[in-house]
Amino acid sequence: MTRNRLLLLIGLPLLLAGTFYWQATRGLPSQTELASFTPALPSTVRDADGVVVTAYTRERRIFIPYDELPPRLVQAYLSAEDKTFFEHGGIDWLGIVSAVFTNIESLFSDKRPVGASTITQQVAKSLVGNEVSLWRKIREAILARRLEAALSKQQILEIYLNQIFLGRNSYGVEAAAQAYFGKSVEQLDLAEMAYLAILPKAPSTYDPIRRRERALARRDYVLRQMALNGHISEAERAAAAATPLDALPTRASTRPRDDYFVEEVRRTLIARFGEAQQDGDNSVYGGGLWIRTSLDPVMQAAAERAMRDGMTRYEAGRPWRGPAARIDLGDGWQSRLSATSVALGYPQWAKAVVLAKEGLDSRIGFANGTTATLPARGAARPYRGSNRSAAQVLKAGDVIVVARAGNSWALRQPPEISGGMVVEEVATGRVRAMVGGFDVRAQAFNRATQAQRQPGSTFKPIVYATAMDNGFTPASIVVDGPYCVFQTKLLGTKCFKNFNNMRAAGPQTLRWGLEQSRNLMTVRIADSTGMGRIVAQARALGIGDYPAVLSIALGAGETTVMKLTNAYAQIFNQGRKLEPGLIDYVQDRSGRVIWRRDTRGCPGCNAADWNGGPMPRPQGRITQVMDPRTAYQIVHIMEGVIQRGTGTALLPLNRPLAGKTGTTNGPNDVWFVGGTPDIVAGLYLGYDQPRSLGGYAQGGTTAAPIWRQWGEVALKDWPTLPFAIPPGVRMVRVDRRSGRRVFGVWPDPGYRPAVIWEAFKPESEPRRINRARDAFDRRSNGPIRSDADFLEAEGGIY
Repeated sequence: MTRNRLLLLIGLPLLLAGTFYWQATRGLPSQTELASFTPALPSTVRDADGVVVTAYTRERRIFIPYDELPPRLVQAYLSAEDKTFFEHGGIDWLGIVSAVFTNIESLFSDKRPVGASTITQQVAKSLVGNEVSLWRKIREAILARRLEAALSKQQILEIYLNQIFLGRNSYGVEAAAQAYFGKSVEQLDLAEMAYLAILPKAPSTYDPIRRRERALARRDYVLRQMALNGHISEAERAAAAATPLDALPTRASTRPRDDYFVEEVRRTLIARFGEAQQDGDNSVYGGGLWIRTSLDPVMQAAAERAMRDGMTRYEAGRPWRGPAARIDLGDGWQSRLSATSVALGYPQWAKAVVLAKEGLDSRIGFANGTTATLPARGAARPYRGSNRSAAQVLKAGDVIVVARAGNSWALRQPPEISGGMVVEEVATGRVRAMVGGFDVRAQAFNRATQAQRQPGSTFKPIVYATAMDNGFTPASIVVDGPYCVFQTKLLGTKCFKNFNNMRAAGPQTLRWGLEQSRNLMTVRIADSTGMGRIVAQARALGIGDYPAVLSIALGAGETTVMKLTNAYAQIFNQGRKLEPGLIDYVQDRSGRVIWRRDTRGCPGCNAADWNGGPMPRPQGRITQVMDPRTAYQIVHIMEGVIQRGTGTALLPLNRPLAGKTGTTNGPNDVWFVGGTPDIVAGLYLGYDQPRSLGGYAQGGTTAAPIWRQWGEVALKDWPTLPFAIPPGVRMVRVDRRSGRRVFGVWPDPGYRPAVIWEAFKPESEPRRINRARDAFDRRSNGPIRSDADFLEAEGGIY
């Protein structure tokens, strides 16, 4: 009995202690997990040249390895936070006892209470949470001991100095150095390092602007501690203490770069790697990824400017629709204004709130607290649905958009119309620029990749290309005349018409039909070719999966700007399949490539020197989605669209271009897709809820000028090259209007010559004639009827 009581007396405390320890350690990282601990790091995006564009981060954090941290900075933190760091095992027991007595004494004096957490415990605190309780302190102490066992002192300091919150949304010393002093840690002087070392406990308490005296006193305390600990001399301490605290003023946190390209990259990465750190080691907001994109900054900036100018140009002269929002003007209106989402677009546009009316003038305020006057003349735009001006209807609390107009301000209006644009590299499918609306900050919907729109006449090249794969040639004669088809007994007969009811032109060449975008010729060609073949070609190009009905030939099937631009890029690439992509490759935090867009092998590409043999090339099969000869034929015809068809707005660019305009029914959308042998760009404009743009809006007059504005900037430094002719294409001189072959006459310079070079597949070119007289065979005393007859008559190849 006595023995059982003894066992109970010994066993029960052990059981309780074991249960307590199990409960205290439950959910804590193991020693093994701590040994492989990696702090959350932002992911960095680079453009095609490797220049940093932005970072995906919710906290301002820049990682600096321990070896790159200035020793004086480390010493400042040790002096301020944990001078025995390299001596204790995670918990400073003597420091705890000293803190207890000091804090008891502070209850009866003006002394400041002190803490006893070591740097290791502060790192542990970041892992267990900030709950103020004895239980949390116990778990923190256990985890601190595990950290000391799993990591070296230098590794613990590295984590601490890169994770600690130091105010101004800065996590870690490098981010704080830039936020407070606008420089990197290696550029800081001793006084600045000492200031950063006072921030871990309470950054707002030692604000260098609002609480300068308190900050200076605490900084000087750290300098004295550094001198007492032997890290600096008394002379260095005195010199640093005499240095003024010249910190940067508090600024609104700098937003990461906002554009549709960067946002589309972010969405792609999240779908592949996850968003937060708990989603995996390579998450977007914690994995510290390095992302190399295909972004061309010049093309992106030019696309954004051209699209915004096109939208605002279309909106010019339209009435003011009213304020973007309304807010309460009580205390804190600046914060409420800052949080209001408004599409600004242009850097020079700003959002403001009407604070008060002074007659017809308005007193306006900005998010930074400054105020200005919006004169009545700057808001003279008529108000929609009334005979009053905007100045007359503005009232306090209205959130509006304004811009500088000389020495004053003027009212602006974000356009109601929107659109999308994609720029793609022909040889690789790499997307070089993307615009999905007026301003991504207020319009997250990406119209370049998400908006399903009817392409209108920009679909016609697919119809004509399929026709030329099935017996037609660029010189085939097709009637531009009334065309009706019987659909069903219920639907009856459907009769088609040209755009704007343009009258029929009679028999014309297939080339002329595409250059002038004739609907009647297109449906006649489509019906003859077979809609089954046409929708199969559209499917192969990735445009969409459509029913085999004639209306699809006129662009009635929906697609996106990205898909249609990629289809054109494949045609320009001589029919080779392309997959559009914005990301070239992704590296993890250590620089290892974890994803690559181009996975083709290339034996010998990394050889130290040339071995005298053929140059190595990437391996992999090329998939043809269109006959390369057909692809060139349609590109050659689309060159005529620019030279003398519906795309003549692009002639001032003065370089080889091919493309197609598009205008849908209504017209609800206007399009242009085209480019050079190297670059293809496609765009559309239209309302998000489709409605008519007005009869004057057309692809050639509304969309093509936007493309031209983009091209003037984006293509300025690109070489001027002709489109390459693939093997198996015969270039033959023909009469441009009749399509008949000519001999003895050469194409004239200019864009509207009577004779042109036309592209044919072998044995499909028209019979030869002479423009002055029919070619005559002197031997047979008759006209030449074939190439063989001509060669025999002339005695050789021409």
